[in-house]
Amino acid sequence: MSAARTALSEVTRVNRWVGRLVPAVCDVSVTNVCNATCDFCSYAYDKGVVRDRRWIERTGLARALAILHRRGIRYLTFQGGEPLLHPDIAGMVADVRTAGIRPALITNGWLLPQKLEALVTAGLGTLVVSIDSHSMAEHERNRGLPGLSERIRLSLQTAHRHGLMRLACVTVNRLVDYDRLPDLLRYLGFDAVTFSYPRRERFGSTSLVYSEDSELVAFEREELIRALDAVAAMKKRFPVKNPTASIADIKRHVLGEQERFPCVGGHKYFYLDWNLDIWRCEAWAEPLGSVFDLDRLEDRRDHCTACTMTCYRDTSVMMHAGVAVEDAVTAIMSGHPVQAARRLLRRSVAQSLGSIAAEAATISRFLK
Repeated sequence: MSAARTALSEVTRVNRWVGRLVPAVCDVSVTNVCNATCDFCSYAYDKGVVRDRRWIERTGLARALAILHRRGIRYLTFQGGEPLLHPDIAGMVADVRTAGIRPALITNGWLLPQKLEALVTAGLGTLVVSIDSHSMAEHERNRGLPGLSERIRLSLQTAHRHGLMRLACVTVNRLVDYDRLPDLLRYLGFDAVTFSYPRRERFGSTSLVYSEDSELVAFEREELIRALDAVAAMKKRFPVKNPTASIADIKRHVLGEQERFPCVGGHKYFYLDWNLDIWRCEAWAEPLGSVFDLDRLEDRRDHCTACTMTCYRDTSVMMHAGVAVEDAVTAIMSGHPVQAARRLLRRSVAQSLGSIAAEAATISRFLK
């Protein structure tokens, strides 16, 4: 009996190790406060949605980092609201780097001239700046931040000198001319762009990255399909981080067809809010619990394709092959080699590998 227990314990230990082969990601909203007026975002200060201003506590996040690391999280993105408004943002970036996790940050860029050097010193790895249009005049109008263009351009020059990965994040909306956008992104100094799929529906979580009354993202089905096709076509002119296979899956979602890639939210991707509650994703209706309970919370593996959140859906495509390898090794360890083979021979695994190969240059920058 003792030998059987020992063997079972060893299998469990190996399975847990295998389950961490693919590094996980966590997005952290450090505040619900923002200094911009974006039409398609409910964090916008002029919408009046945010009444109770919230800020994550640095000490609480610092205590949670060891738990996140044990869960396999190796990449963490600070977001908001506007994360640069948080008075302890540079300190939190340093805490994340010290914990063995690579920090990224997404910002509107207004405070970058004042904050960037401190973020670089703290160990920031990737800088993501939101862009709303091919025209900076339209972008500044939508953001309510005149003069933002030059702040972004000069800050990206500084980021380049320090070797930071510089990503533009563009929400698919009616202000974008996809033929003209690459010229702006080159002028500003971005390395690549990632497109965020539009959303008007309210989230179940604390996240406010939606706007129920925005006409800029109120697409008819065929109009949205054309926009997604334009995103895919832009890959020929500028590095677009959204995998082609992910764009195709989002088109299936829009058309009501069966999708190929289950979301890794709650398994390899998590959302942490300013209350230190951990969620499987921003779209979900209830949290998994407190981040301090994460060690005992089970992975969610229910083949969800309910939303089109870019960060989760694109990452799911890129991680799909690696997760299949994890599952195959676990199946072999459990004495099910046929099941392992079936997991590896799925068409979606080949498509995931193709996406990884296509994005190899960008991925290598993230791993530095």
